[in-house]
Amino acid sequence: MMVAVATDSSSTPSNDKPRRVRRTRMTGAERRQQLLEIGRTLFAAKGFEATSVEEIAAKAGVSKPVVYEHFGGKEGLYAVVVDREMRRLLDMVTSSLTAGHPRELCEQAAFALLDYIEEYTDGFRILVRDSPIPQSTGSFASLISDIATQVEDILGREFKSRGFDPKLAPLYAQALVGMVALTGQWWLDVRRPKKAEVAAHLVNLAWHGLDGLEAKPHLIGRRKS
Repeated sequence: MMVAVATDSSSTPSNDKPRRVRRTRMTGAERRQQLLEIGRTLFAAKGFEATSVEEIAAKAGVSKPVVYEHFGGKEGLYAVVVDREMRRLLDMVTSSLTAGHPRELCEQAAFALLDYIEEYTDGFRILVRDSPIPQSTGSFASLISDIATQVEDILGREFKSRGFDPKLAPLYAQALVGMVALTGQWWLDVRRPKKAEVAAHLVNLAWHGLDGLEAKPHLIGRRKS
């Protein structure tokens, strides 16, 4: 007895070629952005020295010459990554300073830095490392100085209204911003207590320190110079 075998008319004939999957080619801008994101992740995890062009290219699925074409090498890529992070943090701090009361301004500045650490952790890890090419990218110290300049004007007005020497405002601005930045480095790893509590304690120390400020502070120890 013969058995009829049903055939699937939709099956691919033996003489048909298999379909090729077309890959969408990245534009130059898309490739550049991809390399920046990969470089940012690797620099944050491993540091500048331990990251190689070969690894960056492999992660992106391209050859080494593509990295050189876009950035001239690892140094150029690192410089752009650092510059972007510095601008981002400075913009976040600058745009946050909107309050009228000086104490709230201190809170806003503290929150801006802690927000950046929380939202852009990789970027902050890169910034707090010593830059191997300071001539082109600056450093975390120079960034802190830029932020302190924003605070300096606020302190200068407060000093003048309270009869203190406004010329000392830059010194106090550096001290206050440095305090927040160093605390931020510590909080980056421990993440305790919560962000709002950290900001409250920072402002508590800064504000009450300024509130009890002496117009002419003096040393109580034997050393005078």
